[in-house]
Amino acid sequence: MQGEILDVILKVSLLAFVVSSMLGMGLSLTVPQIVEPLRSVRLVLISLAANFIAVPLIGWGIGELLSLDEGLSIGLTLMATAAGAPFLPKLAAAAKGSAAFSVGLMVLLMVVTVAYMPLVLPVLIDGVEVDPWAIASSLIFLMLLPLGIGLVVRARYEDMASGLQPLMTQISSVAIAALLVAGVIVNFDDIVDLIGTGGFAAIVLFLALSFVVGFVGGGSDLGIRSVLGLGTAQRNLSAALVVAGQNFNDTPGVLTFIIVAGIVGLVLLMPAAGEIGRRATES
Repeated sequence: MQGEILDVILKVSLLAFVVSSMLGMGLSLTVPQIVEPLRSVRLVLISLAANFIAVPLIGWGIGELLSLDEGLSIGLTLMATAAGAPFLPKLAAAAKGSAAFSVGLMVLLMVVTVAYMPLVLPVLIDGVEVDPWAIASSLIFLMLLPLGIGLVVRARYEDMASGLQPLMTQISSVAIAALLVAGVIVNFDDIVDLIGTGGFAAIVLFLALSFVVGFVGGGSDLGIRSVLGLGTAQRNLSAALVVAGQNFNDTPGVLTFIIVAGIVGLVLLMPAAGEIGRRATES
């Protein structure tokens, strides 16, 4: 009974976080603000190269280095090829990074992920089949639609947007706290089990190296560097789970690895983002 309650809390908090954070971003920004950082061709190309070339190579290298089991290796590959996480704007806010770039980057990476995974995964994993619409539909209805609604409200009813945006921020903050607590409790045994298989070490190493790649490639502006670093490290687990559910329900370790990676990623990246924000404020 307790496990069922925690599962419900986990699902509800995830849904509440994604929808409220996307609405909140839309209510606080305009389309030109989101598009402006992406006018830099150099920044866009570096962002794409970091997320869709460097990170998959990092995932492959870690899998070879640690000699991961088949299921864990597949889970790592799916995670490495899926970019554009809904948690990025929240991480960017904690890091005092560019809110506009965080939303623009998130949308860019989501769109490319929908086209990228069906092309690349059959090359990397034998026998895998990827339905682009299955990936796109969850991203559209849970992320892009609330973001679009927020942008429309901001454009037409600015006073209303100003009043609603703090409420969305509060809801997303409470939801992510509940998500972290429930996620750790529900998946605690899986987290412990992964420690003995090398899976936990693979997750931590993957997050660290991916962050470094994005942070270094972000140029001299700390607000951009921090967002690109966090956005490169935090992967789109919704897309990864869709593909895993379609192809690897019977392969031990795949779904577990992706779910635990999502929880560990938030547990590690939220404090890291907070520390970056603290240093940015001090400087």
